[in-house]
Amino acid sequence: MRAWRPAVPGVAEVLHARFVTHAYPPHTHDAWTLLVVDDGAIRYDLDRHGHGAVADQVTLLPPHVPHDGRAATPGGFVKRVVYLDADVVGRELTGAAVDHPALADPLLRRRVAELHRVLDGPGEELHAESRLALVVDRLRSHLGAPHPQRPPRRLAQDLRDLLDAHVTSGLTLEAAAARLGAHPTHLVRAFTAAFGLPPHAYLVGRRVDRARALLLAGHPTAGVAAEAGFYDQAHLTRTFRRYLGTTPAKFAGGAARRAAAPPPAG
Repeated sequence: MRAWRPAVPGVAEVLHARFVTHAYPPHTHDAWTLLVVDDGAIRYDLDRHGHGAVADQVTLLPPHVPHDGRAATPGGFVKRVVYLDADVVGRELTGAAVDHPALADPLLRRRVAELHRVLDGPGEELHAESRLALVVDRLRSHLGAPHPQRPPRRLAQDLRDLLDAHVTSGLTLEAAAARLGAHPTHLVRAFTAAFGLPPHAYLVGRRVDRARALLLAGHPTAGVAAEAGFYDQAHLTRTFRRYLGTTPAKFAGGAARRAAAPPPAG
């Protein structure tokens, strides 16, 4: 079992676990329980009605509603859970979630899996917020919430200006939404439609550009991560390799060798 609380607004806890014989007694949470099963199956009662959770579904259990849980197969089960603050999905949707907690939606299942991937490491908080916004929007659609009107292009441009002003310090999607008076999902959709990539990917690209400029200017590689807005040196190296196919040290070394080379004889 692993459990942690990432620095992502709206996420109360992440839990990855494998259980064989353990059975949860009836209990409640203050948060929404967003659950996927990777192996095996789970039987549970929600508000005294029996249900099952299997690998091709997403399960959403509302806050403050009693439920239990136990393995439905002899080998137990492997699950991944994100506990979401009560207001993230919306308290008004509790009744709909009690009636239909199991969601057979392959796209939602993939999005939840991707959310878990980006939650499982530091430095990906804005990416996780963007993924969470898309997950929550699809959850709300399943539960019958009205779909919000898409915002104008001006909103995307305003968000880009905010990201440009916070390349190093960073900006949460929640803070940007509050500044711009829009829902996080509106921001992600508007930005992606306007610029062809989501906000977190744009910000990472800007940080890589800043790191390249610092390295070419002769800044020591040990300090470039913080100066460019990365979580740590490992985060910079991992991202740099993904974007450029090399490490910051090798990139800087090539520039230094070129600068030190004697001019061609003329």
